[in-house]
Amino acid sequence: MFKEKESGNIELLLEIMKKLRSKNGCPWDIEQTHESIEPNLLEETYEVMEAIQNKNISLLKEELGDLLLQIVFHCQIEDEQGNFNFSDVAEGISNKLIYRHPHVFGGVRADTPEKVIKNWEELKSKSKGETTASEGLERIPKILPALIRGQKVGKKAKNSGFDFKNTEQVLTLLKKEIKELEIAILNKNDDEIEKTFGDILFACCNLGRFLKKDSEKALTSAINKFIMRFRVVEQTVISGGKSFDELTQAELDLIWKKTK
Repeated sequence: MFKEKESGNIELLLEIMKKLRSKNGCPWDIEQTHESIEPNLLEETYEVMEAIQNKNISLLKEELGDLLLQIVFHCQIEDEQGNFNFSDVAEGISNKLIYRHPHVFGGVRADTPEKVIKNWEELKSKSKGETTASEGLERIPKILPALIRGQKVGKKAKNSGFDFKNTEQVLTLLKKEIKELEIAILNKNDDEIEKTFGDILFACCNLGRFLKKDSEKALTSAINKFIMRFRVVEQTVISGGKSFDELTQAELDLIWKKTK
């Protein structure tokens, strides 16, 4: 019925997924639930992002297919329950795009990206029945990585007119929080240490926003840089016929500085 070389289209993909989940389909696919395949959705999303960052177009095409499969899989599970199917999902996003782009499909004017974003957020809040700015903040998924969520919360608060005036204000707050952390550490106040440390990280998210730097990307870059330098330090230690345990902290610090 299905051929590997057959011309690909969304209808074919939907039929394949339906067959895999059918009585005579694949035992593994049949027993899956939203919850069991949820980790796959996140993993495939990250693999798409990595392909983009590496500018690997052929891999990007492959990973987008893997991500699309996850969406089709979830839709098939609900189709079997009679709740919705892939067409319903496609119709929903199509209607949403038309509704949130009145400057393209309607008579509203939006000549700059900033105006487009402002209109988008207003329409989004309206469509979700939000009447207060805090409802918009609470709508941001709690499952998001904390740095990404922190940036989104800060940005949405800004759109409501609540924000720092400039970068200097954010830096002043950051320095204040660091001082408070030092005091909490001296007092051995564990609850206050955790609270203040969180305040520092959130302040950094806001600082990144003012600097027009993505906090998640910046931290990832710093981690990758650390791993690269650690590898050089390790190779230096090994080439000297020693191990980390045989060197003093001062000696290791000297090697580390040389890698920089």
